[in-house]
Amino acid sequence: MKGWLVVNHFVQSDKFEELFNMLEEAAAQFGVHLTRMTNSSTWLRLARCGYALRDKPDFVLFWDKDIRLAYELERQGLRLFNPAQAIGFCDDKTLTWIRCSQTGLRQPFSIISPKKFHNDGLVDDDLFTVIKDRVGYPCVLKEAFGSFGQQVRLAEDEEELRMLIRECGDRPYLIQEYISSSEGRDLRVQVVGGRVVAAMRRENKEDFRANLTNGGHATDYTDKLSEEQKNMAIEACRILGLDFAGVDILFGWDEEPVLCEVNSNAHFKNLFDCTGVNVADEIMAHIVKTIRG
Repeated sequence: MKGWLVVNHFVQSDKFEELFNMLEEAAAQFGVHLTRMTNSSTWLRLARCGYALRDKPDFVLFWDKDIRLAYELERQGLRLFNPAQAIGFCDDKTLTWIRCSQTGLRQPFSIISPKKFHNDGLVDDDLFTVIKDRVGYPCVLKEAFGSFGQQVRLAEDEEELRMLIRECGDRPYLIQEYISSSEGRDLRVQVVGGRVVAAMRRENKEDFRANLTNGGHATDYTDKLSEEQKNMAIEACRILGLDFAGVDILFGWDEEPVLCEVNSNAHFKNLFDCTGVNVADEIMAHIVKTIRG
């Protein structure tokens, strides 16, 4: 069995390299020949053959967010893990929220920004009346696109929120209810093939965001997950059409699960260090089973 591992040409770091090595090692264990391709080299390959691929792999493990390339590869008849539409739903957090809201999964109440065509710093004053009535302060401003919690910020009052909105310019965002009961803590639940394979509890006493990148620490939570937490993670992946994902879940006022985010290409090295579960093996097992039918 042959596959492509498609990664981004312009994102290079030891953290990503370690992840890709784990996926390649897992493929070798399953007897899969996995060739690493960048999105740039893949586009060039398509262009050279006139967008008529002949030597096609059996599957593509698409570890990138180049959604246009994902759709083009699917047009060529390739099976992507994850599918293009699912990656698109997760990459844009506003679409994640809309999609999951349609099925009743509990999420923080959110207001989605209107589309802007230029960065003029203008803010609709009526927006703040709605925020005061429906969201309250403090509230969370979350940009639609971003990773590792870097585009998620807390606004204590209207003045601070206005400043954050102006900084967003024409970038889309959500303004969300702040789940203070989950301040500095959440769950990362890894789902593969419709089942939970591992989970960790993340905690950060210095930041309202629990991300490990922001200085948090993790503990194994796999055997402590409630059925409600498991079902929320699995259902979110089903709704979004994902083969695998890292699902972030907050703790509500009565510790009830609140869906925070869904990551189609979640980094899993920290999860491995915390739980001992190698998600790369789980992903490859799912791919082999799916392709062989």
